[in-house]
Formats: sequence, C-alpha cells, structure tokens
Amino acid sequence: MLATALLEAVWRDPAETLGALADEPWAIGFLSGGTDAGWSYVAAAPDATLTLAADDRRDPFAALKEMVGEPTSGAPDGPPFQGGVAGLASYDLGDRVERLGLGRLDDWPDLACGRYPSVLAFDHRRRRSIAVGRGADPAAARRAAETALAWLALPARQAAPPAADLSPDDPAVYEAAVAEVVGRIHAGEIFQANIARRWRGRLAQGAAPADVLANLAARSPAPFASYLRLPGRAVVSNSPERFLRVVPCDGRLTAETQPIKGTAPRGRSEAEDRALAEALAASPKDRAENLMIVDLMRNDLARVCSAGSVRTPELFRLVSFANVHHLVSTVTGLLAPGRTAVDLLQASFPPGSITGAPKVQAMKVISQLEPPRGPFFGAMFQLGFDGMLDSSVLIRTAGFVQEGDRPGATWRVEARAGAGIVADSDPRQERQETESKISAMAAALGAA
Repeated sequence: MLATALLEAVWRDPAETLGALADEPWAIGFLSGGTDAGWSYVAAAPDATLTLAADDRRDPFAALKEMVGEPTSGAPDGPPFQGGVAGLASYDLGDRVERLGLGRLDDWPDLACGRYPSVLAFDHRRRRSIAVGRGADPAAARRAAETALAWLALPARQAAPPAADLSPDDPAVYEAAVAEVVGRIHAGEIFQANIARRWRGRLAQGAAPADVLANLAARSPAPFASYLRLPGRAVVSNSPERFLRVVPCDGRLTAETQPIKGTAPRGRSEAEDRALAEALAASPKDRAENLMIVDLMRNDLARVCSAGSVRTPELFRLVSFANVHHLVSTVTGLLAPGRTAVDLLQASFPPGSITGAPKVQAMKVISQLEPPRGPFFGAMFQLGFDGMLDSSVLIRTAGFVQEGDRPGATWRVEARAGAGIVADSDPRQERQETESKISAMAAALGAA
C-alpha cells in the first residue's frame, strides 16, 4: 500500500511550469485548456522508465500492469491523477494487438512511459496547485511531494521563436489517396478510413519543442494538450479529443470514450461561424461518420465491460475550438470484474476515430496509403496507482527529433492532420479539412 502526501501551494500557470521543466528527459505534462479547463498535471524525475522499440517483443500491456502494480487508493480529496505511469503509446503499438506488420517511423518507440511518484496537479476551477507525492511510507510520500513542490519555484523558460520552415506533402497525392479510399468503400471493402497528410520542416536554431508548446497554450488552448520529452525526441500535442477514461467508483471501474468525427472550419464573422456550426450539426454525412465510430467504440468497450453496461448517453454534441467546430459523442461502460484500465487500453487500441470501420481492414488500407505513423494518432496517457486512466488521441500533434546530441542541435519537426473518408467524401474538401485542422499547429510552429 503506497502512502500519499498532498501539499497545497499557490497557483502557477501549468504551461509555464511545464516549460521550466521541458528540457529534462522524461518531463511530461497534460494541459487542460479552454473554457471548461479542469485539471492539468506536470511531472518529471520518474523512478522507473519503460521503452519498447519495434524489435522488443515483450508484451507491452503485461509490462504496463507490472509497472503500475496492484491498485492502491490515494487521498480521497486529492486530484484525479495522484501519481502512476504516464507516457506515449504510439499508433504502431496497435501492431502488438492486431499483428498487421506495420512499418515504423524514424525508430519512434511503440511505447515510452515513466512511473512518476512526484506530480504537480493544477486545479483550474479553484486556481490552486497541489504537489502530490507517493511513497512506501508517509515520510517517503512527503519527500516526493516536496520534490514536486520545488518545481513551482523554477524560473520561467526564455522562449525562442520556433520559425519552422514547414512544408506539406503534395496535395494532389493526398487527394488521390482519398479518391482511392472512396473507391474501396464503394467496392464494399470498408465503410470509413481516416487518411492523414504530413507536414515536415525544422525549427530555427535555438528553438525547441517547448517553445511550440508555449505558443499553443497561449494562442489555442485545448482540453487534452500534452507534452513528453524523451532523449533526443519530443511530442507536443494540442488534442481536443479524449480517448479513454477509467474512474474508480465504489469498488468498480467506469469507462468512457469521447470520439470526435465531423469537422467544419470557423467562420470569419459571427454570422458565418454560426452558419457553419449549424450546417455541421445537421450534416447527414458528418453524423453518419460519427455514428460509425461510435458503433466501433461500443464494440471495443464491450470486449471488457459487463454485459449490457455499454451506453451512449450523448451523440453529435457540437463543440467549438479556436480553428474548427467538431461533433463529439460519448460512450460509457462498466468494466467487468477482474478487468483493468490496461485491459481496456488493449481492447480499444488504436483509437477508432483515427482508424476507421471495420478497424482492422481500415488499418490495412491506411498502411498502404500513408508512411508509418509513429506517435501520430496514438495516445498520451495517465495510468494511476489507484487504477484510473485518462488518455488523449494524438491529433493536432507534432513530433520532434533532435539532429545530433551536441548543444544547440536543431530539431526536425513533423505534424499530421487527417480526415475521415466515407462514401460521399470529396477529395478536395477533405484536403481542405486537413488544412483547417493543421492551422493552429502551423501558427504555433511559426510557419509562414
């Protein structure tokens, strides 16, 4: 049984706090932004790490269970995440579930995570910061909390303009891929597939991924933004989409997923913006696209939930972000006795909203039309010592690779944006949708 210590402190902006730690290997952050911001988290200095490369044949889900250990409750009045395992599940982790022979991108790991006994939690609604410590006894837990508390005093990062020279893949190639998927749908091979487009470039000398993170937090806050610094690599995500959440309650585990499907750009005037939102909410194409993924996620949850417990309490809710409107639905369930959050992750990975339906065949089509995905369209996750899980879909995401290990080495950057392709998709409109989705990330990268 792990002891828990909570030390309440004055409020500090979580993005600023994360920026101060961002160059530390295994620094990680989950930033809740926007009008409904709830809890944000910043952590560093894990006491254990796990990295699984493509040729490492260990069972990743068994390794996660071993790393987090048997569930042990935290403080009942504490934040939802009170320490545990957190990190990156790349899209290609799905190859460990379905064995499709997926390629790999630039040697990105399938799984990279740390176990964090020290965490800073930020309660946006009450404007308070809480240092959380977990340890074998109360003294060890307090020391871990004091480690987290010290991060609040770190000086703010001196940001540099990213000024990335970002270039997209050929739009004609993307439109041809969309047309091919439409043809496969009409031929009966699949019902839907999410096809992504790629942008690549370099940050300016002296700029780092943390500078992109700071720009996003200031200009375009998202509910499921996240950051992870690995040795020589980093992930910056401005995701609007929750993947899976598991909440311990009265000895049982409740599960939830909130897939996003259906997109429209924001308008240039209030009237145009309202018209675009109303058209999206009423669009038969976008509602059908969303419903396909809802059905897929219901099936995924049903694999590990008690019979009859899977429900869809919300369909096609309109949610507006800085650069797009989306349709969001909610699926819930009650995990069957003996099942854990890791079992749910395995049953549902990769996210249905960025694969398609049927999932396995859509993944095969994607692998034929796209380069390997690596971190893109995977998930960032928190797996708590108490059995909780929260995770995001890695859309609106940039991946960074440092060019060499010398001081001041520049960073290569790649970002992707996809669109759900259905029977009546228009290639040009789908390509334009990817441009709307990438716009906030491109602005944060300082791209022309």
